[in-house]
Amino acid sequence: MKALQICFFLFLTISLNMTAQQELPMHNLGNKVQSMQSFVNVSLQKDLEREILSQPKWRKLIRDKKMAVGVVDLTDPSNVKYARLNGNHMMYAASLPKIAVLLTVMDAVEKGQIKETEAVRKDMRLMIAKSDNAASSRLIDLVGYKRIEKVMTDPKYDFYNKNKGGGLWVGKRYGKGGETNREPLKNLSHAASVNEVCKYYYMLANGKLVNEKRSKEMLDIFENPELHHKFVNTLEKIAPDAKLFRKSGSWKNYHSDSVLVWGDPSRRYILVALIDDPSGEQIIRNLVVPVEKTLKRQQYLASK
Repeated sequence: MKALQICFFLFLTISLNMTAQQELPMHNLGNKVQSMQSFVNVSLQKDLEREILSQPKWRKLIRDKKMAVGVVDLTDPSNVKYARLNGNHMMYAASLPKIAVLLTVMDAVEKGQIKETEAVRKDMRLMIAKSDNAASSRLIDLVGYKRIEKVMTDPKYDFYNKNKGGGLWVGKRYGKGGETNREPLKNLSHAASVNEVCKYYYMLANGKLVNEKRSKEMLDIFENPELHHKFVNTLEKIAPDAKLFRKSGSWKNYHSDSVLVWGDPSRRYILVALIDDPSGEQIIRNLVVPVEKTLKRQQYLASK
């Protein structure tokens, strides 16, 4: 009998751990899309500012609007908390905006505007996991700039709004040549802001990109990144068991990264960084630990 009880306890523990890892989508978001502004938490905001601005190099980049950071605390789905520095500042983001292409392709597939062939599925994974430029350009050609723009400006998402500082945009193939459709505010070809990328991942985590079925497919595409730099380099060391859903980008001095971290119940968050600096890749690696320190401190304060 005792052996049976032990077996049952082990089975229950394993099942609960598996369930904890399989809670995506979270189903925490209603039909109305909220701006990230509605989740801003004063305590988290002050704590993040104190942590980031304590580094002279980072403080200068933030002041010069060459660095933007956003973090979404998902440990309590009923009380989501958001903090950001230069959150609404749109920057050139290299390959990170390929997430806009993925959403547009999924939207077109769902509407029957393109066929979801094996080649398309393969290109979507290559575009996100390996940031393959050829695959990205094929998908851009498949859906076209106007459809990407239409999805990004759709009130359902509002990922790009020129009256609110811009946001997420793809208006150029990833390679030489071809026509362009640059965004109207800063004439950027591949743009993003921390606020809109954080909102993208939050909606994805809630099954609200296209619909739940397509969101799950997108989560599968984002999971297990095959490039192990920036955020992933650090997270694989300090949180090897956490699931990572990620897209990054780099071109010349421009470095960007975005990740949904889904580990144990105390390690669940979205982190986004956009940096215009030669040392941006290393800065992004170094951001993870102070951000996690901030989140842990906030969890402790909330528990008191």
